[in-house]
Amino acid sequence: MPDLPRDSVGLVTPQTAHFDDPLALACGRTLPAYDLVFETYGTLNAERSNAVLICHALSGHHHAAGYHSAEERKPGWWDAHIGPGKSIDTERFFVVSLNNLGGCHGSTGPVSVNPETGRQWGPDFPMMTVGDWVHSQARLADRLGIERFAAVIGGSLGGMQVLQWTLTYPERIANAVVIAATPKLSAQNIAFNEVARQAIRSDPEFFEGWYAQHGTAPRRGLKLARMVGHITYLSEDAMGSKFGRDLRSDDLNFGYDVEFQVESYLRYQGDTFSSSFDANTYLLMTKALDYFDPAAAHGGDLARALAPAACPFLVVSFTSDWRFPPSRSRELTNALIRAGKPISYVDIDSPHGHDAFLLPEPRYQAVFSAFMTRAARDLGLATGTEETA
Repeated sequence: MPDLPRDSVGLVTPQTAHFDDPLALACGRTLPAYDLVFETYGTLNAERSNAVLICHALSGHHHAAGYHSAEERKPGWWDAHIGPGKSIDTERFFVVSLNNLGGCHGSTGPVSVNPETGRQWGPDFPMMTVGDWVHSQARLADRLGIERFAAVIGGSLGGMQVLQWTLTYPERIANAVVIAATPKLSAQNIAFNEVARQAIRSDPEFFEGWYAQHGTAPRRGLKLARMVGHITYLSEDAMGSKFGRDLRSDDLNFGYDVEFQVESYLRYQGDTFSSSFDANTYLLMTKALDYFDPAAAHGGDLARALAPAACPFLVVSFTSDWRFPPSRSRELTNALIRAGKPISYVDIDSPHGHDAFLLPEPRYQAVFSAFMTRAARDLGLATGTEETA
């Protein structure tokens, strides 16, 4: 059995929480019952005061850290930041990471069976919003006996969920960490999402979302959607330094097969994603991104929208992120200042674009760790936790 890294949370097993209480959704529909798949890392203390919630991004899921088996080569998607001695120190915090409703990694979503019809929900699965996810996450916290999170943390779409937490359940969140996110999508971002959706919906094997009944899947469309998305996650410098104009062979082929290394990379990413992710879920997640705009109900006044928030914030952006650029984080920071909220903001110099929030950048880690250490100190959490009562 290969040795796991010493700073890893080790082997983890996903858990499932089933809810029979109907969940009223922003779209006007009600989900009668549902499952949420989640993982936990660390130990919940006797006071249940050291819990941290991780909110995932567009294609994320519950497996944020550790390994599902000793043979697994790749750890959870945020393993760089969760574990003993890491920014989210599992010797201090009890970490909860879940797969959102509408996902395709175990929580109830389009690939789940609709109990009323006996077939997959498919395109009939109700539209989700960030607010719906937060309500379901609060119910999961109730199930785990967590009245208040020491911190709610997320990057990208996950950061939007953190913001919603501070507005919907301000009394249940002690600290908020919003990374590489935005208080609302720009027209350009909505446009990218629409191109991705049309790539999927125009695939001849989409069948208006009922592809499972036809024994197929719109993999070509989902592949194109992922390729478009992946371009926006990387900076020009990152793509240039990684691939440049390098060819796969010494000579031009004068055709449409893969010739440049960057073409090969994008096709590989698209192929891998299209074989492991559900197309209806991708459509649903991108629409949830588009809909998020907490200031809309307040005449566009973001500071007024943020009035309910009652906790310190850490806002992090990255210089080369052009999907959610630093200007959007500064917009959020300025609104928080106008609203009189305690806020720490840092713009990290990174060449890695939007994907930088997933990586172990030294300055990013230092700022993140310092904020979490202060949060733990303010909450009276010592290194290491007592056993659960």
